[in-house]
Amino acid sequence: MPDLRERITELWDRRTDLDPADADALAVVDEAIDLLDRGEARVAEPVDGDVVVHEWLKQAVLLYLQLAPMAPVHHGPFEYVDRIPLKHGLAAGGVRALPGSIVRRGAFVDRGVVLMPSFVNIGARVGPGTMVDTWATVGSCAQVGSNVHLSGGVGLGGVLEPPQAAPVVIEDEAFIGSRCMVTEGARVGHGAMLGAGVILNPSIPVIDGETGEQVGRGAVPPWCLAISATRSKELAGGTFGLPCVLILKRLVVGERHDKGRINDVLRAHGASL
Repeated sequence: MPDLRERITELWDRRTDLDPADADALAVVDEAIDLLDRGEARVAEPVDGDVVVHEWLKQAVLLYLQLAPMAPVHHGPFEYVDRIPLKHGLAAGGVRALPGSIVRRGAFVDRGVVLMPSFVNIGARVGPGTMVDTWATVGSCAQVGSNVHLSGGVGLGGVLEPPQAAPVVIEDEAFIGSRCMVTEGARVGHGAMLGAGVILNPSIPVIDGETGEQVGRGAVPPWCLAISATRSKELAGGTFGLPCVLILKRLVVGERHDKGRINDVLRAHGASL
């Protein structure tokens, strides 16, 4: 892999001079895309509390989009025109994929994943046992852990440029409520739950409801229940409610699986999953 990384970096450094018909360059890029597709490499990963981005793999994806030829793709009565073919081998990989689910080559979907009609883009990774519910989108290079539930209409934003930018990371056992939007490298911690309609990105403050303190921006801590909220802000034109994410409850490990207690907390605040 170090040798392949060096070859990708060399191609990236002279990308403006590459000929789209350069079969040798495309063959090198294909090697990297195959590693992503098989799950033997990943664009980013949590390490000791931080997200480590492997820039050369994002560079490989961008080079693939530059070098791969546009071609028609036929699946039954449907015709598509794209540079990236659809992923194959889902059944052999132990993935349940319902009609209408789309996974592009270069994404890795692990064993036990259930794909309702949804979309998983190149460079993304979906961990074992995860549910990707109806009309959910896992954007380019987004990293989703094991036993996660992405509810209907969830949007995990993609990120390719700049190559060093961190993608969205959803850690193991998280629950993302219906129509949430998690974008621009935002992060949801292990076992955390987001109520319906939460918008989370690096500009959105995350506030502890018990203390009123801001615990960060664009990152929900592990094992907590958080909902969409607003906080008052005095501006020249008046008082306005600016968006924030509010932590309603700190959970003990495994508590999110007690749906009755979670629903009681949400109902008390007029919220839902």
